[in-house]
Amino acid sequence: MKAPSRSRFRSRFFSLLISLIATAAIALPVAVTSSQSSTAHAAPAASTHKTLNCAQSSSCTEVQDSEEVFGEGNYVGHDEPSTLFYSNRPGSGNQMTYGFKLPTDPMPGPGNVPRPAQSFGFQLNATFWFGMAMCATESYPLQVSSCTPDSDSNIFDGQDAQHPLSKHPGTAFMEMQFYPPGWVSWPAGVSCDAKAWCAALNIDSLAQDPINGTQQNPTCVNNVLGSPEYVNFAFITKSGRSQAPANPVDSTAATYTPSLAQDLFMNPGDTIVTSMHDTAHGLRIDIIDLTTHQSGSMTASASNGFGQVQYDPTGTSCNNLPYDFHPMYSTSSEHTRVIWAAHSYNIAFDDEIGHFQACNGPNAITPGGACPAGNTEYDGEPTDANDTQCFPASSSTRIQVPGCIEGNGLTGFDSVPYQPVWPDGNTILHPTSLQFTSPVTGFGHNYSRVAFEANLPRVEAPDFDGNCDRTTGSGCTLIPTTDDGQPANFYPFFSIHKGHDSVCNWLFGNDVPG
Repeated sequence: MKAPSRSRFRSRFFSLLISLIATAAIALPVAVTSSQSSTAHAAPAASTHKTLNCAQSSSCTEVQDSEEVFGEGNYVGHDEPSTLFYSNRPGSGNQMTYGFKLPTDPMPGPGNVPRPAQSFGFQLNATFWFGMAMCATESYPLQVSSCTPDSDSNIFDGQDAQHPLSKHPGTAFMEMQFYPPGWVSWPAGVSCDAKAWCAALNIDSLAQDPINGTQQNPTCVNNVLGSPEYVNFAFITKSGRSQAPANPVDSTAATYTPSLAQDLFMNPGDTIVTSMHDTAHGLRIDIIDLTTHQSGSMTASASNGFGQVQYDPTGTSCNNLPYDFHPMYSTSSEHTRVIWAAHSYNIAFDDEIGHFQACNGPNAITPGGACPAGNTEYDGEPTDANDTQCFPASSSTRIQVPGCIEGNGLTGFDSVPYQPVWPDGNTILHPTSLQFTSPVTGFGHNYSRVAFEANLPRVEAPDFDGNCDRTTGSGCTLIPTTDDGQPANFYPFFSIHKGHDSVCNWLFGNDVPG
């Protein structure tokens, strides 16, 4: 599908954005040190080690073979409908700018209790994000010790004998994630604040060698990382300095606890510009809120506490190697991918859906525990083994809804995200849609192609009780099948909307008027 042609207004619009970003980049210093967090809620102990366990997290990159990574019979699923952007222009794989307008939620009833038939953003998606492939020499496939940043010389996809997949440089995936307000706060939940959005730079690596059949030693995995897939994490801060170590070896509770004093918070409905570009010390993200004139940034640098975990499959060590994470590729195409991930993308937008499940009923929910027997899911069926990481309404920062995140799997395609409660223009009952532009690279150049991709074939494969043959397409479905064997009631979709001053925006959800 061809990307929409650029209008004269679009050109002037992005020239202005790029100028604003350049100004902000001068004003915001590159991150150099970490500092102690002043949090939005209870201040965590700075010395308490904490990490994101990708075997139980809804915010990690989905791997192409869950059993190889997490163990036989273990599936950690993510439903990730995506748009992928392709261009052969040098720099399109490592430098781009997006513009978007943050969603707003409907007004709840008295006591912040939802009115009948209302839905809220945190029920529909745990995060949305903009992605990019990164160099990571201590990550899968661990066959070469170097990776040339910002270079298509890293393309090894088996298209010819000189570039076998087995010689692919080590790779990680960056997700610039944005978190919806109103429910349980990070690190246990998905929100940063009762009413405001926040954002964090995530870089996922995989400590596994598929050629020699090894992965990171169990001492490191079990005692520190949580799983062979691990994450560098840093909230976007107003200073550009990380509030705590980003790497998973040295990270603490402060790493994952939102800080009103340090982090960038954005209001629903604000117009945001996000730019990404490489620097001498790693990928830098700049976020400008054009509504409030606030800004923040983060650089994936060793000085901000980013690092790789030294690969030691036969030992017991778990050492952080300080590291500047640089983009992997120069361009973006079907060949510029992270070879261990379920998706095929480099430059992409994604909505992380399918994790929120209701836990309704008279039985008390232990915060962070399973949905109690006797309570029911969204569709009224009894709770099941997937209904984990649950919280009572009293744990919420604002909207009084009990529910489960189900970080280690999906909800059986029968929960809130699979109902027709997505943005549809009815702002009394449903959120507004995220409105985002296609990225531009360099000085306002469009990407030449766009693709749509969902990882439902991975979710519905036979090794996880599905019927989808990922080679032939036999048994694969357009609408996913519920755990009752019926098509889901709804599946959200992308559409195009002509916004203010005729700027073309992407929407995600249901059919939105206009």
